[in-house]
Amino acid sequence: MMYQEALVNQMLQQNRGFSFALKKLESDPVCQRQSLKSFLVLPFQRLTRLKLITESILRLTEPDSDSVSNLEKSIEDIHEVLTECDQGVRKMKQIEELVCLEMLLDFGKVKSLPVVVSGRFLVHKGPLRQLAVEGSHNSRASFVSVYLHLFNDLLIISSKKEQRFRVMDHAVFPAHVHVEQLRAGVLGLPPDSFLLRLSQSHTGQPTALILATHTRSDKEAWMKVLSSDH
Repeated sequence: MMYQEALVNQMLQQNRGFSFALKKLESDPVCQRQSLKSFLVLPFQRLTRLKLITESILRLTEPDSDSVSNLEKSIEDIHEVLTECDQGVRKMKQIEELVCLEMLLDFGKVKSLPVVVSGRFLVHKGPLRQLAVEGSHNSRASFVSVYLHLFNDLLIISSKKEQRFRVMDHAVFPAHVHVEQLRAGVLGLPPDSFLLRLSQSHTGQPTALILATHTRSDKEAWMKVLSSDH
């Protein structure tokens, strides 16, 4: 549905002939003042209404009627189709999200990989701070902004600049991603810090990062999703 609407809007903006023809068609009495978009959504609307109508008929049917079993089977079948439709909508939204994100990722010198992969979906994302040590003598610790995208099979760590993401590292999830609690107070770190270990990063070597979230709830959320198998 969303792609149909996007295509119609694109055609209306780019093709005057299409816009003229569409207005002429929509003005026909047979359309009953309905727009093309309303006709595009009709199949799904009718399906949901059909389920409601069938349920209403069942309620008004005598319990010992021969029609009861057929009505119950019909309701089950309609519910199954509706479930498939909902799953299809979620899948298309997930694919669209991956396509949009792939256009915003800049791998630079980091080993690139395809983002749009069948079965992949985004689990969690958001900004964090990474501990950075400057200089070798009298080292001074500071935090730099990073951005994490966690998918059901992949973790991407990047730096965000405006609306683009420059990839710094990535690892297979959950096999090569591990998190550990830190004694932040003893180490002089922010209270919402934790250790992120990549047993195999994009270079093929293990690496570790100390990350800090902006709130305690953010830390709990990240610790939970990074510790889970999806």
